[in-house]
Amino acid sequence: MTSNNQKVDDVSYSYATNVSGLEEENRFLRESVDNLERELEKFRKAPLIACEIRDVLESKALVRLPNGNEFFVEVASNCDQLLPGDSVLAEQKNLTVVRKMPASKKFDVEKFVILEKPDTKWNDIGGLEEQMQEIKEVIELPLKKPELFKQVGIHPPKGILLYGPPGTGKTLLAKAVASSTNSTFIQVVGSELVQKFIGEGAKLVKEIFQLAREKAPSIIFIDELDAIAATRIDVGTSGEREVQRTFMQLLAEIDGFKPLDNVKIIGCTNRKDILDTAVLRPGRLDRRIYVPLPDADGRKEIFKIHTKNMNMNKINAPEVVAAMDCFSGAEIKAVATEAGYFAIRDGRIKVNEEDFFLAIEKLRMGEPMDDDYVSMFG
Repeated sequence: MTSNNQKVDDVSYSYATNVSGLEEENRFLRESVDNLERELEKFRKAPLIACEIRDVLESKALVRLPNGNEFFVEVASNCDQLLPGDSVLAEQKNLTVVRKMPASKKFDVEKFVILEKPDTKWNDIGGLEEQMQEIKEVIELPLKKPELFKQVGIHPPKGILLYGPPGTGKTLLAKAVASSTNSTFIQVVGSELVQKFIGEGAKLVKEIFQLAREKAPSIIFIDELDAIAATRIDVGTSGEREVQRTFMQLLAEIDGFKPLDNVKIIGCTNRKDILDTAVLRPGRLDRRIYVPLPDADGRKEIFKIHTKNMNMNKINAPEVVAAMDCFSGAEIKAVATEAGYFAIRDGRIKVNEEDFFLAIEKLRMGEPMDDDYVSMFG
């Protein structure tokens, strides 16, 4: 009898174990089916579109799409409270706002600017002592000793304009003052601020200044300022209106309610004559610094800077410098580089005097030298 009971118990236990195993397997399969159905549902759903809130009125909102179009749409009841400027996700069919996007510290504008901590020193620049002194007074001193201006009771200029021929060292001056003040250097090209879509250029300008405040102390260097700050005229094309909108946003940021504090602006142009007077008036880029072609002493200093690490035979430096009359600093640097290439092509590790003359002639003519000139050194 005991044996029969034992067999019954074993069968019952085996049956219970099998049932439990089947139930566990069934539960696992149901979860797998549910997961697959959820994944399929994701593929069936239309993607949401990112928008920007322009204004909010009761349960509705005015949104702007990436292409610049604006619509007055419904807001989902479970959506977080919205404010103008918020980024949201909207359903594509009727643009109902369904979710607020969290604020991001990543700036889209970083794709359009050069963000760096320069290591250019003042002694890397030659022949511009007067310009360096002016920049130190207007940019360096307020960043290093702001209390001095508070004691005197004046506000330092917000920015300066560097103008002059190409290649004279305007960018170097800006990088040197950023390095001396340990500031973040934000380099912007004016033509990059004119964007394809309406309003995008103005938005970029706004984000550039916001980024500069986040990275303060910082210097915003706007190269080719004339691309957006040329004299305004009555125009009809959408492209020219977009340039003017971007320019107005730049003026608004310089003048704005939010103080610039440790943010300085340096504009740079080769065409000061076409700039709008609005950007040059007092309170904006009112300190104008002309950066000319170097004189004889300046060319000598620049030549010395760019050849100090070169492996050279004995040369007549004054004669070489004299041959570079009317050369800019960038052209003098190019001469040193090209002279090195002449030595390399000849299989030498030392640069000769004739290499510099060949380089000068090549740069002056903009084309390879003829055989007669080469034979002078042959």
